Amino acid sequence: MRIGILELMSPGTTRRWDHKAYNYLVTRQYASIMPQAVSVWCRNLGHKVFYATYLGDKDPKHLLPNDLDVVFISTYTQASALAYALAKLYRKEKTLTVVGGPHAKQFPEDCLRFFDVVVGDCDHTLITEILRDLPRGEVLSSGRTLVSIPGVEERMPEIRASTFLGNKPFPFTSIPLLTSIGCPNSCDFCIDWNNPYVLLPLDQLEADMRYIFQHFPKVMIGLHDPNFAIKFEQVFDVLEKIPNRRRNNYTMETSLSNLRGSRLDRLRAMGDFFIVPGIESWTAYSNKVGASSTASPRQKLDKVIDRINTIRPYVAGIQANFIFGLDVDIGDEPIELTKEFTDRVPFVMPNFNIPVPFGNTPLYEKYLSEGRILTNMPFSFYYLPYLVYTLKNYSPVVFYEKLIDIFSYISSGNMLRKRLRSAPSLLPAGYNLLKTLGNRQMIGRFRNILNLLKTDKQFRAFHEHEADVLPEFYHRQYESLLGPYAALMSHEERKPVLVARRGNGVSPASKEQLLSTGK
Repeated sequence: MRIGILELMSPGTTRRWDHKAYNYLVTRQYASIMPQAVSVWCRNLGHKVFYATYLGDKDPKHLLPNDLDVVFISTYTQASALAYALAKLYRKEKTLTVVGGPHAKQFPEDCLRFFDVVVGDCDHTLITEILRDLPRGEVLSSGRTLVSIPGVEERMPEIRASTFLGNKPFPFTSIPLLTSIGCPNSCDFCIDWNNPYVLLPLDQLEADMRYIFQHFPKVMIGLHDPNFAIKFEQVFDVLEKIPNRRRNNYTMETSLSNLRGSRLDRLRAMGDFFIVPGIESWTAYSNKVGASSTASPRQKLDKVIDRINTIRPYVAGIQANFIFGLDVDIGDEPIELTKEFTDRVPFVMPNFNIPVPFGNTPLYEKYLSEGRILTNMPFSFYYLPYLVYTLKNYSPVVFYEKLIDIFSYISSGNMLRKRLRSAPSLLPAGYNLLKTLGNRQMIGRFRNILNLLKTDKQFRAFHEHEADVLPEFYHRQYESLLGPYAALMSHEERKPVLVARRGNGVSPASKEQLLSTGK
C-alpha cells in the first residue's frame, strides 16, 4: 500500500517572517519519535511510505501524495482543527485516516468524529493489525507497555527529512533520542500522570549513541524522556562506554531531585547538558525538587535556589518551568516569589504556562465535574495565552493583569542583560534572547485579551462562564489560523466533545453527546 505519515508541528498557517524563521530552524527540532517509528514499521512491512512534518509554511495537504491508501496524522491538541480538516479531505479520497499523538490519547471521542481510526498506546503489532484489517470507526490501543522503538540508524530517513536542512545537519540540528517512557511522578495536569516509568533496552541506547558519535559528532541530542535520569546510573553506565566520544550538547527534561552527588560529575563529563526541570508551583509538586510536601512556599523557594546553585557549574543552561493559575495559587504570593526567584538566579530562564485541562488527566476530570471547563471553546485554544476554564481564586481580569506583571518582569531589559552576561556560551545566550523576545510578544496578546475582558461584556461573560456562546473573537482567530482550511470546519464542528470517565467507561451524559454528533 501507499502510506503517508504526517506530523503536525504547527496549528496552522504561519504568516510572520520571524515565526516562519523560528519554525524553520527551531520548531523542526521537536519532531516526535513515534511518527518516525510508525514510518519505519510501515516501511519494514513492505509498504511505500511517505513521511513529512508540517511547520506552517506550506500547504500540509501537498506535503504528501494524493493517491494514498492510508494516512497517519500525528497531532497535539492545539493543531487538532487542522488535523480534522485534513481528515475530511482524505476521507473524500477514500483514504483510510488514522490519528495518533497526544491529542488522540487525550480526546479520542472527539477525534472519532473525523477520523476512521484513533490510536492511543501504539507499537509495531498494533500498526501491523491496522494495516492488515483496515478498521473503521474504532479507538484502538495496544494495551501493552512499549518495549522498543526503531533506533536512530533506522530512523535516519525521517530524521533527515524533519530536523536536517538540505539533508544535512546545521548548528540547530537535534537528533531525538528516547531512553525511557512514563514518569514516576503523578502530577495531576500531566498526560503521563498514570504512565508507569519503563526503561527502554539499553543495548539500543548504546547502538544509537555509537551511531550518533560516529556519524554526527557535533549535533545536539534531544532526550525526549518525560523525566530523564530516573535510572541515572544504568543509563550513564551505557553512555560512558562509548569510546572516543566527543563533547555534544544535550537537552533534557528532568527533576532537580534526580541531579545530586556524584551524578553531577558524570553529567558534566558526558557533555554540555541544557536541563529543563519542572518547578511548577511554589505550593505544590514539591517532590520533584526534593522538598518536603509540608514545606512552605518560602521554604520551597530557598530549597530550589540552593539546588540550582549547586547544579549550575555542571550544566550548560537551565530553563525552569512554572504553571500559574492552579487552584493552589492565590493572591500576590506566587508572583512575588517568582520575581524573587528570577532576581536570585538570573541565569535561569523561567518558562511560564497556564494549566490546560487535557483529557484523561485528574485535572481535566476535576474541572469537568465542577463545571469549570468552557465547553464551547475549540481545542485550538488549549494553550497559552487562552483560558479554557474558570479559575478558583482569580477573576479573568485579575489573572491576565498578573500574567502581564510577571511576564514583564522576567522579560525586562535588565533581566535580559543579566542572563546574557551569565550565559556560558552562545547557544544558551541565543536561546534566552529568543525566549525573551517571544515573551514580549506574548505580553501583547495578554493585553489584547485583557482589553476585551474590560470592554466587551459578552466576551467577559463567556470567560466568567455566565454565557455559552463562543465570542466572535475566537471564531476569527480560528479561521485565521486555518486559512483556506477554515471553510471545512463548521461552527458546530468547532465545539469539542468532552467526555467524563467513570472507571474505564464513559459517563451516560457523554454517550448522549457522542450520539448527538452522529457517532
